[in-house]
Amino acid sequence: MLLLDTHILLWWLNDDSKLSEKSREKIIQTPSIFVSMATCWEIAVKVSIGKLQFPLDLLETEILNNDFSLLPISVPHIRQTAALPLIHRDPFDRMLVAQAHCERLVVMTRDDCIPKYNIRTFAG
Repeated sequence: MLLLDTHILLWWLNDDSKLSEKSREKIIQTPSIFVSMATCWEIAVKVSIGKLQFPLDLLETEILNNDFSLLPISVPHIRQTAALPLIHRDPFDRMLVAQAHCERLVVMTRDDCIPKYNIRTFAG
């Protein structure tokens, strides 16, 4: 089961060449792919401040059309973020780490900080 980091999701949805063939195959072959609501929130924030162009009204549809599952943020996820060491200060990435820990997911990411936590990762 994979949890996609924001950049991985965007690269997948945009068919961006930054996403390696190895990562594409991993996504195709993995039966359960999750996208955190924190990722949706991060995309919305970046759109609102002009750092990203993405049709927010299509975000959920695009996620579901790709057979990905939305992962809600729960109270245990929030508690887990408080227990994490301050390796990474980005609140969205900290939530992904907490969710991966709680749900036993593998995070697909190219972020160098995320593998420093005690979770499984796949270099995207």
